[in-house]
Amino acid sequence: MLMTVMSSSTSSSSVASTAATNVVFEIGKYKVVLQRAEPETTCSTKSSNIPVPPPKPLLIGMPCEAGEFPLLLLLHGYLLSNSFYSQLIQHIASHGFIVVAPQLYTIAGPDTTGEIKSTAAITNWLSEGLQFLLPPHVQANLSKLALAGHSRGGKVSFALALGKEGNTNRKFSALIGIDPVDGMDKGKQTPPPVLTYVPHSFDLDMAVMVIGSGLGEVKRNPLFPPCAPKGVNHEDFFNECQKPACYFVAKDYGHLDMLDDETKGIRGKSTYCLCKNGKSREPMRKFVGGVVVAFLQAYLEGDNSHLMAIRDGLDETVPVELQIVKFNL
Repeated sequence: MLMTVMSSSTSSSSVASTAATNVVFEIGKYKVVLQRAEPETTCSTKSSNIPVPPPKPLLIGMPCEAGEFPLLLLLHGYLLSNSFYSQLIQHIASHGFIVVAPQLYTIAGPDTTGEIKSTAAITNWLSEGLQFLLPPHVQANLSKLALAGHSRGGKVSFALALGKEGNTNRKFSALIGIDPVDGMDKGKQTPPPVLTYVPHSFDLDMAVMVIGSGLGEVKRNPLFPPCAPKGVNHEDFFNECQKPACYFVAKDYGHLDMLDDETKGIRGKSTYCLCKNGKSREPMRKFVGGVVVAFLQAYLEGDNSHLMAIRDGLDETVPVELQIVKFNL
């Protein structure tokens, strides 16, 4: 089933103003529509109206205007809904990208093998089925394909890129870990383990960006462990990356602060109380959206001006204080 669920509320005046300055941390020049697509199920009494249904439920953000756009595959965090990333998806898509966010599971144990294989299946489906979900005037450029994941989804992204499980018929050109986590602690990695604790051991053959949260390794209270513990978090992932790689850590923001301002339901409400959070989500979400756009522009489209401006502290619109900025070029 294909369903349009939401469109961006960007006004024509705000689009014009952001288009003039092309600020990556604000909404871009493209109006965005979000669509849902469901896989075919054996329980369904109706045949799918999608010629080639996706392997998993999808939330797709795309520009409304005509054009050919690079594609980002975005994986959700542990036990989170892909809908919790709607505002982040809209931000990235408004700068001229198609964002495909699958719902990999609703319930999951510690083993991520199934998620890695599902992501591989979705990647292989893109060339067969994605275009059926897009308007005729919107084309996906699958030669410019990036993979990103948040939290456990970051681990899954690295695992797939490293060939831990699953085979893909498409090559990724860029990889992004958004506060990636490889388990509960060093020595307590969830299977299959990704981190090896050998510096620069990731043989990825693609550009990598790791984004970390300064509060992710801090406990919210004594009853819960930190959401991104030291020893299995962003720092360790970056340390194992080879060139080219970049690394940003946002001070005073938490592991879930890039999610939507309002996340509904029991799981949505739990995102406010399980992790140490910043004062509000909007600045961190704008930062993550903007730095992802800058990174994709650099490594998918050959324009590194925004990424270098952030690195060199020349972009005065960065919405958070950066605790760490490292580049390994």
